[in-house]
Amino acid sequence: MNSVRYVGLDVHRDTISAAVLNEGGRLIQQSILATRAAAILEFIGGMRGTLHVTFEEGTHSAWLFDLLWRRVARLVVCNPRKNALMKSGNKSDAIDARKLAELLRAGMLSGVYHGEKSSLEVQHLVRSYTMLTEDTTRVMGRLKAVFRGQAVACTGKKLYGKRHRDEYLAQLGGGALRRRAECLYQELEALQQLRRQARHDLIVECRKYPDTSLLCSVPFLGPVRAAVLIGRVQTPHRFRTKRQFWAYCGLALEMRDSGEYRIVDGQVERRKRPAQIRGLNWNHNHELKNLFKAAATSASASNGVFREFYLGLLKKNMQPEMARLTLARKIAAITLKIWKKGEAFDAEQLKPQAA
Repeated sequence: MNSVRYVGLDVHRDTISAAVLNEGGRLIQQSILATRAAAILEFIGGMRGTLHVTFEEGTHSAWLFDLLWRRVARLVVCNPRKNALMKSGNKSDAIDARKLAELLRAGMLSGVYHGEKSSLEVQHLVRSYTMLTEDTTRVMGRLKAVFRGQAVACTGKKLYGKRHRDEYLAQLGGGALRRRAECLYQELEALQQLRRQARHDLIVECRKYPDTSLLCSVPFLGPVRAAVLIGRVQTPHRFRTKRQFWAYCGLALEMRDSGEYRIVDGQVERRKRPAQIRGLNWNHNHELKNLFKAAATSASASNGVFREFYLGLLKKNMQPEMARLTLARKIAAITLKIWKKGEAFDAEQLKPQAA
């Protein structure tokens, strides 16, 4: 009989604690492995039966997924933020591994997507470009803080260009503060050059994917935003509905309700009070949220079909902030639809009943 084994792995830098449960939930094996491919494969290869394996998303999760996904029947990379049951009781590596195996056996784990390998190059290039963009923004903020600390007017982007740089530095005198600003300028120039190269490499690599032309057909989704979508989403078919995609992008509304039903004349009736809205969901991909919010902000301020949609929302007495959110949700829904169907953007998709 081919029995099922549930394996929980608590992964750390040097070691991995492994716990194995049988179908009845009894602990049948517990081991300490080195965080090395050979040790892990030897452990997995030495077990009989159908293997169901889980570990938490973390530093080693992508490497470990690539190592195991072909060698086990089921592999779940779980979201540690949703493992509330891991926090109860005593804590140790062995206890955590056993709890992971128990949660896997009970079907109570929320998985993190690790499926597609075809867009791996784009994923790495997107991470590089995003990292360099964040570092550039951070240095620009530090540079502006130096001048604002000396009451030097520095609004706009003129501070960061080379044309007026000497004028700004002259207002700092000739001491250590000026030297600090010069170092920040040097760091900014290096980061800007690296960022331009990373952007070029990202666009060149993204041109190899046929989905790029489809995504770029959506107004205000240029080649960089299309590349970020391909790198982060990988495949649109992982989302069954637009609401699942909205939640992943941080554009879903969170509702709260309690005490929904009451007894009236011996019959169960549902209360008519509306559920309370508590804002947007907090657990999401921040890059995609920024992407669609930026696209909606640009679209609302520029001529085109999206601006007409935005103005139509304002005519319905919708607040500008909510209208931009609705536009961002509409752009996200249309993007998912044309990506799934393999069709270019059509302005008819902006009708209220579409997408």
